[in-house]
Amino acid sequence: MDTARFTKWLASIGRLDATQRRHAFQALALAEANDPVEASTSCTTAETVAPPTPPRTAAAVPSASLLTKIGSDRIASFGCPHCGGHDICRWGQAGSKPRYRCANCRKTFNPLTGTSLAGLHHQDRLKDQAQALIDGETVAKAAKRCDISYATAFRWRHRFLSGLNLDKPQHLSGIVEADETFILESFKGKRGGLARAPRKRGGKAAKRGLSAEQIPVMVARDRTGATIDAVLPRLDAASITAALGHVITRPAELCCDGGSAITAFARRARLKFHVLPAPGIPKPEAPMLHINNVNAYHGRLKEWMRRFHGVATENLPGYLSWRRMIEGLGPTPTPDAWIMAAAGLGPYQQGLK
Repeated sequence: MDTARFTKWLASIGRLDATQRRHAFQALALAEANDPVEASTSCTTAETVAPPTPPRTAAAVPSASLLTKIGSDRIASFGCPHCGGHDICRWGQAGSKPRYRCANCRKTFNPLTGTSLAGLHHQDRLKDQAQALIDGETVAKAAKRCDISYATAFRWRHRFLSGLNLDKPQHLSGIVEADETFILESFKGKRGGLARAPRKRGGKAAKRGLSAEQIPVMVARDRTGATIDAVLPRLDAASITAALGHVITRPAELCCDGGSAITAFARRARLKFHVLPAPGIPKPEAPMLHINNVNAYHGRLKEWMRRFHGVATENLPGYLSWRRMIEGLGPTPTPDAWIMAAAGLGPYQQGLK
């Protein structure tokens, strides 16, 4: 069809009624499916878009389009983001992203629908944002790297981190080390209504030692490196049970420092537990029983967080997930792996840890 006839045809679309528009849309979709140029995007079932048979490692990112890969992996893992169905086919593309259509609910979606990255503009700069997370950059440096405003960079950071919050191990096995650490409470970013005078650049607690200003954070790790963390409302057995009760179950063995809260949790869960009152000095008769790994993780976490000069307590779970992902993806992470993790395809969700 030449340009003049096509322009005339387009102008007549506005005169179609609802039934005629639906028939025209179906005809266009069928024509696209039969177009040999678009053969690779024709309607396929979820089995066609499933990930390759060999398990993928976080460092081995395929050369295919990242968004297409995210779409195929999410369909294979979760099905339709609207109804969970698996009878899904390709449905063209929009905004450089492939689209899919569910035969069950008849809704269409793209690879990022239902993820924390859905609706973000400038998606060609997501790799720059992922690299900023890998490098642990401040919001200002991330904004400069991505060529976006400070407010947008802050929003992007927390959209990424909210996706990483979902990537946690379902179970810890074998010998599990658990111990709490404390992070100074912070109202960073809050402009008023504070019950105390504001501190600058993190600051220090008003009282020495433990106090209500210190927020308890529980960290548990097994010997494979799988890690789970949680900000506790208070350091007691009920809070620890809510955070770890579904993750640490028999026959796992728990190593702890003998605190009343963690031992009460172990008894409630009927776990075999070992008290190591002196971290770094395992018992000679059982050198494998210690809490050195989890204590070393505490040290790496606090040293890494030092660059931020205090983290708002309401955002603390996201920063814990950020550090957990740094450890989970290993020493040579790629921006693509971080984008996939933010889209719900992290190492724990894929069973790579």
